[in-house]
Amino acid sequence: MSNLLDNLISSPPSDLCFNCNEFTKDSFSVDQFLQEHRNMANLETMRDDLGVYLKTLRSAMIELINKDYADFVNLSSNLIGLDKAITSIQLPLGQLKEELLVVQNNIEDALNEVSAHLVRRKKIQEKKRSLKSLNRVHCSLKKLNCLISEMSSEKDFTLNCLQLERAAMEYNQLQFHVSRCSMYLSKTDSQNLEEIRKNLYKFLDTQFVECQNKDKEDQLCRILGIYLSLGMSSQAEQSYRREKVSPAMRTLIHEEALASNPRGLSGLYDSLISFIDDEMKVLRIATQLSDKRCKVNGFDFVVNSYWPEVEERLELNLTSIYAPGNPDHFFMCYSDTLQFLNKLESRCDKKVLREHPQYQSFMMRWNLPVYYQIRFQEIAGSVEAALEEYQSATGEWKLAATAVVWASLLRCWADKVFISQLTHRFWKLNLQILGRYFTWSSELLKKSEEGKLKVEIETWVYLYSDLTALAERLDELFIVASSRLLPAVSQTMRDQLHKCMDEWKEKLKSQLGPVSGRLVRSVSVGSVAALRQVNEVPRLYRRTNRDPPTRSLPYIDSMLEAPLAFHLKHQSHPHTLMWLQSIFSDITDQYYVAVMAVLTSVQKTEESLRRLKKIRDKSIATGSTPDRGGDDDKIRMQLYFDANYYCKKIEELGIKKENVDHLKDLLKLVETLHNKNGLK
Repeated sequence: MSNLLDNLISSPPSDLCFNCNEFTKDSFSVDQFLQEHRNMANLETMRDDLGVYLKTLRSAMIELINKDYADFVNLSSNLIGLDKAITSIQLPLGQLKEELLVVQNNIEDALNEVSAHLVRRKKIQEKKRSLKSLNRVHCSLKKLNCLISEMSSEKDFTLNCLQLERAAMEYNQLQFHVSRCSMYLSKTDSQNLEEIRKNLYKFLDTQFVECQNKDKEDQLCRILGIYLSLGMSSQAEQSYRREKVSPAMRTLIHEEALASNPRGLSGLYDSLISFIDDEMKVLRIATQLSDKRCKVNGFDFVVNSYWPEVEERLELNLTSIYAPGNPDHFFMCYSDTLQFLNKLESRCDKKVLREHPQYQSFMMRWNLPVYYQIRFQEIAGSVEAALEEYQSATGEWKLAATAVVWASLLRCWADKVFISQLTHRFWKLNLQILGRYFTWSSELLKKSEEGKLKVEIETWVYLYSDLTALAERLDELFIVASSRLLPAVSQTMRDQLHKCMDEWKEKLKSQLGPVSGRLVRSVSVGSVAALRQVNEVPRLYRRTNRDPPTRSLPYIDSMLEAPLAFHLKHQSHPHTLMWLQSIFSDITDQYYVAVMAVLTSVQKTEESLRRLKKIRDKSIATGSTPDRGGDDDKIRMQLYFDANYYCKKIEELGIKKENVDHLKDLLKLVETLHNKNGLK
């Protein structure tokens, strides 16, 4: 259609906002057209372009009509006489239709007759085949009866095996023919067939058991082959369970046997494994892969005969091993059971055993969530009890609470506690213990800050040391936990767990700053109280005629008493110097403010006295200087001695004055005033 328009419209407009060929597409949609072109032009422009294109189409239509005008005019005249022509051929066409219908009916009748004959012939053939099979069934029944009679009287084991093989082959053929003539079997034939089946299975089971008793491997393989040929592999497995496994397990698995075994459950499990190695040795050789070969395929007596009986006896006769009330006993039983299952899996198809319904139900009987809850209460309870006190400890940890926390973290992965199936839970418990310890330290800081709890300075030192040590030993904890992870855990997962532990390491370290700050404030609070005596210095010299000072006042020693005692007690600690720098920075900051306030007050007092003196004594010349030995100079001199003595004591501790905030400013302040007034 687009080609037709191209022929009709010789020169379509080229400056339109759309492509003219879009209107001829089968998938043309007005909404889609507007959606696609709304960003190319506004609605007014699109309306104008559509009007231009409409005029072009009208012009092309008029040109087409003018070009073929004669054909348009003669269109109606060419249809004259068409009705008569149609009427003339209508009658012959109707007759032809009737003749075709008659032929069609005849063909359908013939087809139906042929189909009926074919169906009848098929039924006759099937009945003939069934009658032949029925005749063969009667012959097989007689033959099998004879073979069973011979086997009943035959004492030779080898001959019995041969007769069983013949009977099995005949029985398979009998089953085949029975399936083809079952509707024609009489009640007597059905009863005879059932009796033969029972007798054959009885002889087969008897021979199977006898082969195991006499350890006849070749004959056992022949008997198993007969089971397979009859499609009765499950019958053989059930027979072995009933005749061999069940009696043995009845004597091995019960509470009395468990109590009398000197090795307990582990010894009982070893006796169960010994049954496989000894009693089932010939059977396993005949049915399991050995040197990439297997004499008889299709049997798994360990999984289908041995395991169901063992699991059922364990479930019914040894209910005590599943009780999680005593976690230590439960752990021992569960560990012994896992070792038993590992030994069992090495003696059969591991995948088939684990997919067995009774294996899954057996594993579900072990109530691991309850065991974990008991362990959780033990471990978390000891942590909570330890966090209620703030006692010191001896050894690698300074606080008893931290020692209990670390012991609890390691106990999660201890040999007689950890179970691999609960790895995710014990990992979560580790994180919960770390979180509880972190919260405890935060609450200790908060209570101390609010004054609800009085904490000794030694406690802050011990907490700082323990936080540092615990954060560093988290790598050791991860190594212990990683060694417990199953080999199936991917390296990506291990990296994620290590990243999680690193995050906790940083979180514990984030507490060091607040603890250190609280320690500094606890030490400096006593010294700050002594700073009040700085304001008493002016009283000592103003209007007292006291001699000029020659040494520092005792309040400096009082101010240094707490820091010096802290240094004496904790000088071996690696962070003592850092704490002392912060302590003296805190004290010096307030000391500087106090000295500045005193000096400002002294200066104001000095200026006031000078103005009063000028007013009273008009004879004194303007600009005369006050007496250098005045009270104010003594005050400045005393502050100078105090500040230098304070700095000297700090430096005696091995702390540089540059490392103490505002100490140099303090010295500069008192020295400037001292030199300015010419004091010595």
